[in-house]
Amino acid sequence: MMDVAMIEAAAARIAGRARVTPLLESDTLNDLAGRRVLVKAECLQRTGSFKFRGAWNALSCLAAGVGVLAYSSGNHAQGVALAARLQGRAAVIVMPSDAPAVKIANTRGYGADVVLYDRAKDDRDAIGAGLAAQRGLHLVKPFDDASVIAGQGTVGLEIAVQAADAGVTAGRVFTCCGGGGLTAGIAVALAARAPGLRVHPVEPEGFDDVAQSLAQGGIVTHQGQATICDAIMTPAPGALTFPIMQRHCGAGLTVTDAEVRRAMALAFTHLRIVVEPGGAVALAAALFRGGDGAVICTASGGNVDAALFGQVLQEHAI
Repeated sequence: MMDVAMIEAAAARIAGRARVTPLLESDTLNDLAGRRVLVKAECLQRTGSFKFRGAWNALSCLAAGVGVLAYSSGNHAQGVALAARLQGRAAVIVMPSDAPAVKIANTRGYGADVVLYDRAKDDRDAIGAGLAAQRGLHLVKPFDDASVIAGQGTVGLEIAVQAADAGVTAGRVFTCCGGGGLTAGIAVALAARAPGLRVHPVEPEGFDDVAQSLAQGGIVTHQGQATICDAIMTPAPGALTFPIMQRHCGAGLTVTDAEVRRAMALAFTHLRIVVEPGGAVALAAALFRGGDGAVICTASGGNVDAALFGQVLQEHAI
């Protein structure tokens, strides 16, 4: 069972490796939202997302020299690739061929062997199983792994301290949510260190499997429609993450792609950070969903293709 001691142990492992990211605030965004909005800028983390935290912790728990395998559309891939390089491990990453080009390029740049597959035609799990057997690799799951969840939970430990420093001891915490690793880790950390802060997962419309699962009391698989939020297009919460979210989280929220695009532009204009679509859903909810009291939200990743980001900025030019 995940507890805060596991997260604190992860924090000790990643100290000096992962960055302590800032909690940002803009008067203009506060005025727009009608409340305080504090943004945990994990887009400034190494590899451009929170995923490096969980990857470093998970790999640190393996025996020296063990190679690793990961499935990912990009952020987990980059986190595992860099952690493996820094620890002297081989890394093979199985990625969809339609993943953002910047994520594929960065993963290769960190030294991983990238194997591309077609989402519509190929069996990702079969490809990965074959590679793992051939090369003796250990599979590092993107969210349904206790050591990964503990690593992501270190975000929550930082939020607890930074929120208190900002005078916020009660309110809601909106988290960008795919399979639930970040959300579950933060929820456990805050339940122990800042119980006045209640976590709510945020997903794009059409991929609200976590919100549906929390509402119905059991895991719901949702195939989804279409979204620009490639980083969080998971069909269902994890077997490990869902019970944690069920125990510690409030109701899930959803946002539209249009709201996500506007949130990306506002983050750049008023906070001077680059946030990818999947990393902007929590900010979109903080800005465009009602409610009273301060809101803390994660900006969980910044790995967006330049062409898409430029298009978003043009759409919302000031």
